[in-house]
Amino acid sequence: QVQLVESGGGLVQAGGSLRLSCVASGLTFSRRALGWFRQAPGKERKFVAALSGSGAATRYADSVKGRFPISRDNAKNTVYLQLNSLKTEDTAVYYCAAAQQSGTRVEDYDYWGPGTQVTVSS
Repeated sequence: QVQLVESGGGLVQAGGSLRLSCVASGLTFSRRALGWFRQAPGKERKFVAALSGSGAATRYADSVKGRFPISRDNAKNTVYLQLNSLKTEDTAVYYCAAAQQSGTRVEDYDYWGPGTQVTVSS
C-alpha cells in the first residue's frame, strides 16, 4: 500500500520560512518523480515544484521560482520543499505526490498525501 505523509506546515509571518517534508512508503522511491502542489480555499490545486527520480531535473512554478527549492533524500524516502520569503498568497494546503515521470499537471501523479496547511500572516 502506497502512502505519502506530509509534515512541517504551520503558521508563519510573511518573510519567514518553513520546511515541508513528505515521507513515502510502499513504492520504489528512487524511481519515482515527486512533486509538490498547493490548493488555496476555493481554488484549484496548482503545481509548485517537481523533481525527477534521480534528483537531477527540477521544475518550478514561476510564482515560487527562486524561493521554494525542492530536494529529496532517497535513503530516507523523503522529499522536501523549503519555503523561503513566504508571502500571504502562499497560504494553502500543500500536497506531495508521486509519479512515473516528472510533470506539472495534477493528472500526471498517481499517489497523493493528505496535505499540510501553510498559513502566512501579514
